[in-house]
Amino acid sequence: MHIRFDVPADPAYPGRVAAALSSDRLRKYAYFGAALTAVGAIGFAASRGFAWGEQTSPLWITMIMGGLLSMLYWPWIRLRARRRSSRYAVKGHYDITDDNIMMGSGSESGGIAWDGVTQVRDTPEFWIVYVGQTPATVIPRRLMSAEDAETLRAFMTKRGLLQLR
Repeated sequence: MHIRFDVPADPAYPGRVAAALSSDRLRKYAYFGAALTAVGAIGFAASRGFAWGEQTSPLWITMIMGGLLSMLYWPWIRLRARRRSSRYAVKGHYDITDDNIMMGSGSESGGIAWDGVTQVRDTPEFWIVYVGQTPATVIPRRLMSAEDAETLRAFMTKRGLLQLR
């Protein structure tokens, strides 16, 4: 297998990559925040009927606020990553073989050996490549030809790397 394709100098592309790489790690904050908000709201509502409710109201309100802030942390970080990375738009390329994934962008280049890849997650726009528990890079499916994308999908599935969403 040998797949080569170019990445255009699109100012929005680095932001989409940053959002894809960070979304999996940051999603837990949204879940934690939703749980914290729910517990705080239930506690606040339940405490209103008891004599000690006035003393514990600040606790429940703090839990609700902390939960809301945790839920807003994920979108805030993604927005910030998109804004900050938009200035990194340069032409690049991918060169994918049976042995490794080579990426180049401007004067920088690097690669990841398939032997070091532990899993690949499928998203609507990218395949997110993990080395250990860390998302290391993305492979942009939309920039590949349909035949190359299917060849790479079959290769990753054969190696047991591809996990569907």
